[in-house]
Amino acid sequence: MQTSVDGDQTRSDQGFNLATIHETVAAAVGDRDCIVTCRPDGSAERRSYAQVTERTRRLADALRTRGLGSVVAREQLESHRSGQDHVALYMHNSAEYLESMLGAYKARTVPFNVNYRYVADELEYLLADSGARAVVFHSAFAPTLAAVRDRLDRLDVLIQVPDGSGHGLLPGAEWYEDVLAAATPELADDVVAAWSPDDLYILYTGGTTGMPKGVMWRQDDIFVAAMGGRRPGDQQEWASYEDLAANALNGGVKILPGPPFMHGAAHWVAFNSFTNGNTVVLPSVTERLDVDDLLATVAAEGVNVVLIVGDAFGRPLVEGIEAAVAAGTPDLSSLLAIASGGAALSSGVKSRLLAALPSIIVMDGLGASETGQQGTQLTTAGQEASTGDFTPGPGMCILSEDLDRVLEPGHDELGWLGQSGRVPLGYLGDEAKTARTFPVIDGTRYAVPGDRARLGEDGRLELFGRDSVTINSGGEKIFAEEVEQALLHHPAVRDCVVAGRPSERWGHEVVALVVVDPDAEPVGDDELLTEAARHIARYKLPKAVLRRDALQRSPSGKADYRWAAEQATRLVTDGAGS
Repeated sequence: MQTSVDGDQTRSDQGFNLATIHETVAAAVGDRDCIVTCRPDGSAERRSYAQVTERTRRLADALRTRGLGSVVAREQLESHRSGQDHVALYMHNSAEYLESMLGAYKARTVPFNVNYRYVADELEYLLADSGARAVVFHSAFAPTLAAVRDRLDRLDVLIQVPDGSGHGLLPGAEWYEDVLAAATPELADDVVAAWSPDDLYILYTGGTTGMPKGVMWRQDDIFVAAMGGRRPGDQQEWASYEDLAANALNGGVKILPGPPFMHGAAHWVAFNSFTNGNTVVLPSVTERLDVDDLLATVAAEGVNVVLIVGDAFGRPLVEGIEAAVAAGTPDLSSLLAIASGGAALSSGVKSRLLAALPSIIVMDGLGASETGQQGTQLTTAGQEASTGDFTPGPGMCILSEDLDRVLEPGHDELGWLGQSGRVPLGYLGDEAKTARTFPVIDGTRYAVPGDRARLGEDGRLELFGRDSVTINSGGEKIFAEEVEQALLHHPAVRDCVVAGRPSERWGHEVVALVVVDPDAEPVGDDELLTEAARHIARYKLPKAVLRRDALQRSPSGKADYRWAAEQATRLVTDGAGS
């Protein structure tokens, strides 16, 4: 297999397609469990790689039979245009979610994620913006979908997955299993032969700081950037499908994704699992984080790796683990690693995880919808835990303030975190934002999603946070995430989100919304600020602390900064205090 070099990336000439990857692995390990779904009674439904292959081929046939699957060649399109049909996935975590992704790829259609917390207007925006032709949805969401269905002219195909919610079949919809039963797994040779590295992958951003946007990738690029396309040992790209098949024979690790599959990190880890011939394990409770159920699943299925998203998952998880260790049950001895991605995992939570389970590794990942995986931090027992510094992955770089050059390690400038090599095509239907986020510098195209960072002389990345949620106070930029992490050092703070409010003196000033552990000793605002002052400069400290019983976050655990800004601004408009 010949390879070529693009920057510091070694690329396969062959290119990879996500449908072909899964079928290649399935041919090698067909009888191995692919997806295990646990039930409340302690039993589990197991679908092997061979079974998932047949079921996803049936779904592909069903989509094509219903008129989906036409493709306009990539070279005929602008970078922000799609030439394929789009399939919305509107479900909680389930085997059907992952099957629908694979089946859509095999039909040469493009599945995309739907935030299941959206109200009708938000759902209508997303389905219209995406131009969705089909939707696969859990029955629980039938009423919301019904409210907007008649206003979406392009939405032709509705496939419903029963879930115990009690909602009947939506008019015009078909039951998922009936659709599969009526279809054939014998896809035409020309369909399989057409599976292409240029086929699209689309991930919609969460919209917590603006309207959601569909990030479009070539499948070959997202595979390498986030779905297992690099060899674990040396981070070089896989050279061939034959190499993937040989590697899969050594698989069998059991991985439990905690966050929703509508969050990129969750389905990325699932597809990493598929690439390596591993098993995805789902707990019986998937509509919310149920720590007791998750830990019971770890014990029952011998789960080796659990994925979480930052402190929103990490804090309740570590409390559950500490209680389990103290009680001696459930048995968590199979657990080898806890991985986090998509939001900050504080040093305090890392330290507690390692104190409770000294044999595990805590893996903190850095990445974004627009970059894939960019860096990692591995922490083991005995190491000092930290937050915000990472070992860069291939293609990660820091760009200058005015986006005209790449900054060398040890630079003084506060730059933009960037990614070269394997980057998205652009934002679906948005030429202007595509040009802003994916600039070309000296002939190289970069992804610059908006994080501020520095690269030390030792090559370690210091991440400050997303520029869109910085607070400009008295001419100084204050990063919300930096203040949040400082406050989270106090053991009584269970959760924290920081936003700005208007200030006559400073322009804007910092406000912290905190959730304090109700079982902890009473703690005053001054004590919280004193702890934070040990970690950040005093000008960054909050001017007000608002106590809340809970903070609004997305189902994936990401902070909702629009909500936080509204709460902080309300402090000014209605005189609410801390």
